[in-house]
Amino acid sequence: MTGQLAPNPRGEALVRELRWVHDMIRRDLQTVRTLAAGLGDGLPGADAVQAIRSLEVSSPLWQLKVNCLQYCRIVHAHHHHESALMFPRLRQSDPALGPVVDKLEADHAAVSDLLDDVSGAAMELAGQEEPAARERLISALADLSVVLLAHLDYEEEQISGTLRTWTSWGFW
Repeated sequence: MTGQLAPNPRGEALVRELRWVHDMIRRDLQTVRTLAAGLGDGLPGADAVQAIRSLEVSSPLWQLKVNCLQYCRIVHAHHHHESALMFPRLRQSDPALGPVVDKLEADHAAVSDLLDDVSGAAMELAGQEEPAARERLISALADLSVVLLAHLDYEEEQISGTLRTWTSWGFW
């Protein structure tokens, strides 16, 4: 945090807010992991699609953003807001975070692709109870879980110090 102000109560609140959103995503990823295990144990494809859709209505994130049609869109939207609004401000606040922000942006692109894979694989399995379709969804869910959890942890570890110096989200 070279050249940064000392942490402040508003900055601490921003870090708590970021972690709150991330913790909701983590909770839903636990559901994703349970779903992947169920698919491995023979859960019918239609039931898997229903479980994915249930994330839409049971997730507090969905309840906060009722216009989002699916969990994947919520994560897409969260990452879009970070990329468009928070990351430029992070670069400005602490230029040393440039490589960190570069990695976070690359992570967002990777997670976006994985979210699309999950959606596509779920629809494929709903349309045909083929072992290959089942394996594709299991793999997509597992990949999303691993990559997204690592991303959330890395983001919190790397940017919380700078966020603690902020007094607001700015234009966010």
